[in-house]
Amino acid sequence: MSSWDTVKTPLHPEGRRFVAIFAIITAGLFYLFEPLGWAGVALTLWCAYFFRDPERVSPTEKGLLVSPADGVVLPIIKDKPPLELDMGDEPLTRISIFMNVFNVHVNRVPAKGEIKKLRYVPGKFLDAALDKASEKNERQLVLMKTESGHEVAFVQIAGLVARRILCTLEEGQDVEVGDRMGLIRFGSRVDVYLPKGVEPLVVEGQIMIAGETVLADCSNQSTAREGRKQ
Repeated sequence: MSSWDTVKTPLHPEGRRFVAIFAIITAGLFYLFEPLGWAGVALTLWCAYFFRDPERVSPTEKGLLVSPADGVVLPIIKDKPPLELDMGDEPLTRISIFMNVFNVHVNRVPAKGEIKKLRYVPGKFLDAALDKASEKNERQLVLMKTESGHEVAFVQIAGLVARRILCTLEEGQDVEVGDRMGLIRFGSRVDVYLPKGVEPLVVEGQIMIAGETVLADCSNQSTAREGRKQ
């Protein structure tokens, strides 16, 4: 992708009013004190950058689960699935993806299938990188059944400065892998609970690209991957 492609990346509709607000404030700052106006220009450009919505190319092979978010993989652990989704108490592999304020924040559906349940849970706004954010923070829970018959849960979690979770999914909706499903502003996290017996194909510290990076293969019995920093 060229530098020009990065600049002309479409803006998510959710960001239009924020960019407009930042621009109006910037005009006022220029009127009051020019140096502050230039700071406002920088913040306005950052706001437009934050709400960018680039196109992605999603693999369509049956059984694959792709990352629902851009960001970095936090420690991968075994954890009970969210109580609100009625998936039982048996721990499942949880992959957590942390998005900082410079990542693309448009979230995407990890597989083709049907949305079975949606549950919104109000909560706190702790640092999304903390493990307890999965249970304490404001979050949007999603349970889907993939075309290969697997149940997959994923959770949008608000972060330290995030104050709104947008989820555009509906119960009973048929979705395609990589479909846009909402976003979280500003800085946040998405958890994915893999089906029983499915091992992750990513490792802690790996950089994710929403809609593209393969998290797991539900049709493959391969062992969990290992990795190292270089």
